[in-house]
Amino acid sequence: MARTSNPTKYLFVTGGVISSLGKGIAASAIGAILEARGLRVSFLKLDPYMNIDPGTMNPREHGEVFVTDDGAETDLDLGHYERFGSANMSRGNNFTSGQIYWSVLSKERRGDFLGGTVQVIPHITDEIKAAIRGAASGYDILITEIGGTVGDIESQPFLEAIRQMRFEEGQENVAYLHVSFVPYIAAAGEVKTKPTQHSVRELRAIGIQPDILVIRSERPIDDDIKRKIALFCNVASEDVISCPDVANIYEIPLLLRNEGVDERLVEQLGIWTRAPRMEAWERLVEHIRTPTHEVTIAIVGKYIALTESYKSLNEALYHAGYHHRTTVRLKFIDAEEVERDGAQQHLGDVDAVLVPGGFGKRGTEGKILAIRYARENGVPFFGICLGMQLAVVEFARHVAHLERANSREFDADTDQAVIALMAEQADVTEMGATMRLGAYPCVLAEDSLAASIYQTRRISERHRHRYEVANAFRPNLEQAGLRLSGLSPDEQLVEVVELPDHPWFLACQFHPEFKSRPTSAHPLFRSFIKAALERQARVEAEA
Repeated sequence: MARTSNPTKYLFVTGGVISSLGKGIAASAIGAILEARGLRVSFLKLDPYMNIDPGTMNPREHGEVFVTDDGAETDLDLGHYERFGSANMSRGNNFTSGQIYWSVLSKERRGDFLGGTVQVIPHITDEIKAAIRGAASGYDILITEIGGTVGDIESQPFLEAIRQMRFEEGQENVAYLHVSFVPYIAAAGEVKTKPTQHSVRELRAIGIQPDILVIRSERPIDDDIKRKIALFCNVASEDVISCPDVANIYEIPLLLRNEGVDERLVEQLGIWTRAPRMEAWERLVEHIRTPTHEVTIAIVGKYIALTESYKSLNEALYHAGYHHRTTVRLKFIDAEEVERDGAQQHLGDVDAVLVPGGFGKRGTEGKILAIRYARENGVPFFGICLGMQLAVVEFARHVAHLERANSREFDADTDQAVIALMAEQADVTEMGATMRLGAYPCVLAEDSLAASIYQTRRISERHRHRYEVANAFRPNLEQAGLRLSGLSPDEQLVEVVELPDHPWFLACQFHPEFKSRPTSAHPLFRSFIKAALERQARVEAEA
């Protein structure tokens, strides 16, 4: 194991040439390898945008909002950090320019700077360094990812702060890793290193010399290209790491391990560790590459133009597939198209239906049609957050004889609001960080499907919502056959609903996808994929 008396080490990850290179995946994969060496690893994401957090940003622009146990609405890269590692992230693992500037300006208003002039250097950079050191406490190594691309104006204070860190923490305690891109020019039949050279030159101009280069490319780069990059970027050729496109992101820890990135890091940072134990990752990749079954899962939503909006959800379904050695095909369906064309046209060829979370009225009637189709045709159905609320609306309308049933979110005047605003949300006017956020306990009913899946009656899951099942209508729903199988400990909030007379129909108010990992799929998703396989087998037997 790692010596715990050593000071915390810092690895700073930057990106160049283009965005969406996969810095977060690279950082997560490196963290996984270092954990496999016995080190205690944590992560920090520094985002240059001025929003306080991504909570109010459009998912189609920014992608998923990842929610932590302590209720922070964070960047989707924190989901990667948790899925590849063992540490649970918190609000201390993601800072934006907005948060940093807000904190500094609040101090200025309090008079903390004694009338001095507040400047980017040192006040903003000191605040950034304080955030970095706070996230590092208690760990052997902190991997910090700088959002954006080198050269962006917005990221300059963050880059200056990490430049200062090497001088303050010591050369032996800080390493810089730069993720860059080498394009392949098909017409010339060769790769071009010039963009990477310019990106590294940009970093060196502000005083940061990368220690390791992770080169993203369509295909592996050979030793000649590595030597060329090393020569022009002032690094050793063994510190140029090839990271080509792979079929599955969970292959990347093994790929980077084979390239020796961990050996170079522990050598440069002077860390004493055991050899990495990668058996769990090897087993996972072997399962991924050798599936024995395949299922198709319909995801009926409104953000399908950017599937990153459902990143954790997608991954949780894949994880469950790996558990069952099953390839999971995701069929993203625009809820408005279901409303226009009918459910049968879009769902007739799928093995299960999932309606995820979301906000706003658009597409809700299409989702309700999808839920009804799944309920009436015995298709496994999984509803999450808004998906649960709409499952309640659908059941109320078509089974409990509450024809005007709706959510108060979508119809403020309905007299059958089976979904209503939570009492503590009634006087909330601001949008940011004002929902029911983070981990809350839930008690599952004895002999329920949910309890049998979890193998326990007491659970804790992460939430992100404002609306809940209206208690006034609970008797109507239960008398009609809907089982409210998960409640808050005080029994005031409905957390899980299910249909006992259906092969698999379960919906939850929380977001179980946030706690799924590739080597430990979430039990609800494991059960859901198993139900899809069983339905597929029944259909084939009847054909």
